[in-house]
Amino acid sequence: MSRHVIVTGASRGIGAAIAEFFIHEGDRVVAMSRSGDAPDGCAKSFALDVADSRAVNEAVKAAIEEFGPVGVAVVNAGVTRDGLAMRMSDEQWHEVIATDLDGAFYTARATMASMVRARTGSIIFISSISPFVGVPGQANYAAAKAGLVGLARSLAKEVAARGVTVNVVAPGLIDTDMTTDLGAAKDTMAAMIPMGRIGQPSDVAGVVGFLAGNQARYITGAVLCVDGGMAMGH
Repeated sequence: MSRHVIVTGASRGIGAAIAEFFIHEGDRVVAMSRSGDAPDGCAKSFALDVADSRAVNEAVKAAIEEFGPVGVAVVNAGVTRDGLAMRMSDEQWHEVIATDLDGAFYTARATMASMVRARTGSIIFISSISPFVGVPGQANYAAAKAGLVGLARSLAKEVAARGVTVNVVAPGLIDTDMTTDLGAAKDTMAAMIPMGRIGQPSDVAGVVGFLAGNQARYITGAVLCVDGGMAMGH
């Protein structure tokens, strides 16, 4: 049966790969991103900033009116504004927290009500191994991504009895535009991966698909690292 799937940050990279995975599964995918761009085959796309709770609420309400209860919400939208903590500006800190953590909460809150009423659904947060291994210059990003674990586990206990699962996927070094910006540090990090290769967005999408599927209905509050062994399960 076709599910209503919402993916934030779906315009490129990991988010686009996740959206494409669910489209291939025959699901109705609603994409959300700042640009409004989305992979071919998406049922609908919204241009919004997830840090704007009103915009998120309105988009999710419109999506539910058109496609019914949300079956899967993949909370992927994120930004980086790297810099050593001693020189990090208030703006660098607040922008990352607002998008990566506040926006994640707004998205989960907006989508979970329809899941609770339907007594089924999956919320999947895309975090990072950054908070588990420590990455210099990413105090803001690591704090936000670590916050997703606490958020997910609290929500998991709140909605478990209603048949809704809440899990976290923590990618390692994945070949995207975001990691290209790392420059020489990318090669240093790649050398730390036991499997000897940088991951692809499809590697993450497959794990997200598993957590959203029937085979994973008894998994909730989990953190799955998709990192080629880099964090060794943190």
